[in-house]
Amino acid sequence: MHLIIAEKHDAAKRIAQILAGTKPRSQRVAGVEAFRLDDKVVLGLSGHIVGVDYPPGYNNWQKVDCKDLIRAEIVVRPLQEKIISALRTLGAQASRITIATDYDREGELIGVEALKIAREANPKLKADRVRYSAIVKDEILKAFQNSGSVDFDLAASGEARQIIDLVWGAALTRYISLTSGKLGKEFLSVGRVQSPTLALIVDREREIQAFQPQPYWEIYADLEKELRVQHATGRIWEKAKVDSIIANLGPEGIVRSIETKPRVDKPPAPFDTTSFIAAASGIGFSAANAMRIAEWLYTNGFISYPRTDNTVYPPSIDLRALTTLFTKGAFAQEAQRLLKGKMVPTRGKRSTTDHPPIYPTAPAEKSDLKEDQWRVYELVVRRFFATLAEQCVWDATSIKVNIGPEPFRASGARLVEAGWRYYYPYSKAEEHILPELKEGERLKVLGHSVEAKETQPPARYSQGKLIKLMDELGLGTKSTRHDIISKLYARAYVQGNPMRPTNTAYAVVDTLQKYAPTITKPEMTQTLEKDMTRISERKIKEDEVIEESRVMLTSVFDELTQNQECIGQSLKDGLRTDKIVGTCEKCGSELIIRRGHRGSRFIGCSGYPNCRFTLPLPRSGVVVVTEKMCEKHGMNHIRIINKGKRPWELGCPHCNFLDWQAKKAQGKAEPDKERNGLGSFPGIGPKTLEKLTKAGVKTTQDLLNAKANALAEKTGLSEKKIQAWQSAAKALS
Repeated sequence: MHLIIAEKHDAAKRIAQILAGTKPRSQRVAGVEAFRLDDKVVLGLSGHIVGVDYPPGYNNWQKVDCKDLIRAEIVVRPLQEKIISALRTLGAQASRITIATDYDREGELIGVEALKIAREANPKLKADRVRYSAIVKDEILKAFQNSGSVDFDLAASGEARQIIDLVWGAALTRYISLTSGKLGKEFLSVGRVQSPTLALIVDREREIQAFQPQPYWEIYADLEKELRVQHATGRIWEKAKVDSIIANLGPEGIVRSIETKPRVDKPPAPFDTTSFIAAASGIGFSAANAMRIAEWLYTNGFISYPRTDNTVYPPSIDLRALTTLFTKGAFAQEAQRLLKGKMVPTRGKRSTTDHPPIYPTAPAEKSDLKEDQWRVYELVVRRFFATLAEQCVWDATSIKVNIGPEPFRASGARLVEAGWRYYYPYSKAEEHILPELKEGERLKVLGHSVEAKETQPPARYSQGKLIKLMDELGLGTKSTRHDIISKLYARAYVQGNPMRPTNTAYAVVDTLQKYAPTITKPEMTQTLEKDMTRISERKIKEDEVIEESRVMLTSVFDELTQNQECIGQSLKDGLRTDKIVGTCEKCGSELIIRRGHRGSRFIGCSGYPNCRFTLPLPRSGVVVVTEKMCEKHGMNHIRIINKGKRPWELGCPHCNFLDWQAKKAQGKAEPDKERNGLGSFPGIGPKTLEKLTKAGVKTTQDLLNAKANALAEKTGLSEKKIQAWQSAAKALS
């Protein structure tokens, strides 16, 4: 039997369909769906099925010295026991195994993890590797006809990253959390890539706050023929000069020169991951959401692999034939027009051999996809078309006019040939048509205006701009940057987009920059990133890089331990401000987020016990105090962040509580699903909730009454996870 391993279930199903040429036969192995075709079985994993961790003895944060984690033993533990069981069963029956996971560092490691498990059951198993960039018929069939060897060095570089990130994250997170006294679900996370990224956001916010606006003035004049001109000086920094210019203005303007010349806008480069996320951010998608949708489109055969650094199409892609696929359907008009041109592709600055740029691999109709999927798909299609289109050509006109002795100017642009902009409307450029004029022509001055302005501070980072900066600085990789940003939101370090750091972020970054600056600078993580790449190139051993990272981390801890008392005080002082919600309307003291003895949370008055004013808060999720203020109660609005869910905009806690009381009195109050429902448990998203509901588990009481093993069999969910949810339900009851 020939066993084929794909990275995810949907990818396995699609690959099986392509190889079979028809719908493959489904079979369950150890409770996991696999697909059989002739002598082949295709099994989909669920990403990593094993993970690196510390032995159980290191789980107690208070009893284990954080520094001991640097050189503690690292073990591999199962993450997906049912899939591991299925892999062992099928591995024992197979004579050959083909790794068909995504072709990158992470995918290679996932494939090697599966290979090792299968070989535990069958040491004689022969292995090969197929590599592809799109899950479409031609590419999959070609990949299986030209299989190669498993790249154990590439997998080793991925494993090194796992171990290094575990050690740095665990040791530093525990140290900072213990030192600040912020434990439990509200611990302070610190990471090798996360912390320097957060420092970029905090440093930018400091620049904004320290910015001193400078006043300046701009002078405009309105002339006949609807011509508006600006004084040639542009920004004028002295008010006396403005007054002098205004005093010199006469009743008419004389056209001194008119110059028109062509201006060319070159088509954009093909999408790599960074530029794709930046473009998706521009149309309202978060980095994580853009990548999630792109991965779905890739798995379902609509676009190529979305994790790539390449901005040059390889010769193997028949661009004209690919465009022809779109001559029917939603993009028919654009495709037909494009095929009439030269279709010379643009080339970006980076060319790699692992994957091509992101491009559409198959046509789709709007009805085939959800709205957000369609918008991302359309973005990819239109960018692809734009990279094959002609230049955009403008006629740019510059006019110089004298009003008295003072020089004025006006600029205009007329679109001559839309070129690539016809296909890619996301990059806006508007025409500004100037009136027909002649040199020496005199125009009556209809009026003038002086606009007082101020210089503006640097802009906050949007997710797209931050990912570009991370790319430039070597922070993270194309596969991890969007996850890093998601963690910053999940840990309530940042809010909004563009990103604004919370007081917690300030407290952590300020403390680290003062007492352990290495953690907040990109140089250290740049070095490790380069060395991990060198592992895949066989220039350095995995163990050497892990040892290098441990030496670096030891030096960081030397800095930290010398200043432990100061660090603790600095963090506590900074963190307190993030808990202040407003002022008590009864006594004027601060209202602060507090935690009860049994884990409940509430807003309490700092004037306690003299003042006992309180307001309830949801039990789960990270509480973020926003800048928005309730005019009625003088309290900051609150946002609740639960991992994997949309943020819950609770609003003013006092208004929210009064509204709930009013509904309760009318008998209309619904149970608070965020506080009491199954959806509040970590790991229970919409799909899992649907599985539980189908199995008859709709409430926490249903969950408590269920037998974990029977429920696992019904739903295909992990028995261990169900038991964890039951424990959480007991704690709430």
